[in-house]
Amino acid sequence: MMEDRISKIDLSEQWVVVGTEIKKELLELYTNYPVRLKCEMLVLCMGGDVEATVNINKVHVRAGNLVVLMPGTIFQIHKLEEDVKIYALGFSQQYIRQMVQMLVMPETLSLTLGDPKLSLSPARANILESFIQLLIRVYEFADEKNREKMTDNLYKDVHTYLSFLYKEKMKEQMPVSRNEQLYRSFVQLVLCHYPQHRNVTWYASKLIITPAYLCSIVKQTTGNTCANIISYMVIMDAKSQLKLTNLSIQEISDALNFADISFFGKYFKRHTGMSPLAYRNKG
Repeated sequence: MMEDRISKIDLSEQWVVVGTEIKKELLELYTNYPVRLKCEMLVLCMGGDVEATVNINKVHVRAGNLVVLMPGTIFQIHKLEEDVKIYALGFSQQYIRQMVQMLVMPETLSLTLGDPKLSLSPARANILESFIQLLIRVYEFADEKNREKMTDNLYKDVHTYLSFLYKEKMKEQMPVSRNEQLYRSFVQLVLCHYPQHRNVTWYASKLIITPAYLCSIVKQTTGNTCANIISYMVIMDAKSQLKLTNLSIQEISDALNFADISFFGKYFKRHTGMSPLAYRNKG
């Protein structure tokens, strides 16, 4: 089921619920290289530990954690425990596009960009687990026509609840400093525009500040540089496409807006130590 969809990095139906069928062996398929999602996935961990990277965030997921992976998210799993217990609820790219055309844009699209993980209380985690288990049973017995009828309400209800959880979390947190706000705005821009723009000046202009000031804020806030954050996303996307698609290296270069394949090859090798072709052929 899910194994057949990994190369597509999408869901073939409007929505799919997967329960404890998500075993450690399946999750290990995501440890070899980054994966770029087309679909949206809501992942509930009810046992074990998972260490992963979600876009530029290092995430440690344990029991009671909910992770929201929006379309376009690039993630890679680094470490798994034997007793990991994962549930997932997904909405396909095709379905999400339909909702966008209908102007149904969930708040979670912006709320989860900076922090994809939510820590739930045991009571709330158990309620969500029971809800997903119910959906699994409904999904198994409902025919395609009835699944389609349920999808719109499910999509809206799930995102309404997620929005509530995120807003509640924000109330509990300390007020965000001006520097942190600028950094988060920069990261949101990078996540949306890295395939087209790799110049720090472009991002600074969108934030209406100077490139030097932006670089200074990002360095003070994270210890990292703007250029490194941008290149990290570009390389993660390139790695995903090289391993999980049949696109030619020229097509990947074009998709990431490089001037030509030679420039793409030099950029990739500078950041990874190998050519795109060598990476693709690497076992």
